[in-house]
Amino acid sequence: MNELREKRGMGLKASRTISNTIIYILLVLMSIIWLIPFVCIVLQSFRVESTWQVGYVVPKQWGVDNYIALWNSDFKTWYLNTFIIALVVSALQTVIVLCMSYTLSRFRFKIRDGLMRFMLILGMFPGMLSMIILYRVLKDLGLTQANAVPGLILVYVASSGMGYYVSKGFFDTIPKSLDEAARVDGATRAQVLTKIILPLAKPIVIYTILTAFMGPWGDFVFAKYVSFGTSSGMNVAVGMWNWLTPDMINQRYTMFCAGGVIDALPVAILFMCLQKYYVEGVTGGAVKG
Repeated sequence: MNELREKRGMGLKASRTISNTIIYILLVLMSIIWLIPFVCIVLQSFRVESTWQVGYVVPKQWGVDNYIALWNSDFKTWYLNTFIIALVVSALQTVIVLCMSYTLSRFRFKIRDGLMRFMLILGMFPGMLSMIILYRVLKDLGLTQANAVPGLILVYVASSGMGYYVSKGFFDTIPKSLDEAARVDGATRAQVLTKIILPLAKPIVIYTILTAFMGPWGDFVFAKYVSFGTSSGMNVAVGMWNWLTPDMINQRYTMFCAGGVIDALPVAILFMCLQKYYVEGVTGGAVKG
């Protein structure tokens, strides 16, 4: 019997090792395939022997001329606009989402279930359906073209409360007895949220900040619809899109690659540094509330 058990254990161990090896090989291959385009863009951004598209990847002459030329162009204005929009939206959206999530998680009121269903159904409709009316409203307020930055911030923040799903699920995992104990000791609802709940909900707070930052940072469709015609109101995506015309892409292809590298760096660095909390926030919030 013991020998049979040992053979079964060795067989299970061998099969597990083989399956893990196959999975790791597949993951490595997928990572390589995923990274190849980005590596090519990085290499092309350091090519200085020509500015147009070529049939090879590794530059013959290396340099940072493309990054210097990028800094001397309108790219720095687009980059600053994008950073301001993403930073402001990240701060405001995080506050709104966390407050809404805490309210729906802890309070029980008559229209609570109906409100949650309404926001869930409303969120199923694509945002592009409202682009025309949103543009008209922003245009009447003078928040398009050169003044597109505050207009985009207003639109991105306006419906933030509807993104409560993941955060509410995470708050549901925190025992309500902590709230009750703090309330007995005289704490207000705001103090319970800021001093008791949020320190325990660090993963979901960081998850909310990351998602709120990445949304406007990479937006193109609505930004193109609002910030057109004037370079001072564009973000990076819209500004670099103007370089894709047949005439300009031959002159600025390597600059375009350099701009793509710089545009990707902040989000990549943030995600790599905070990946642990991001995963914990997603998994912790994926519960039924």
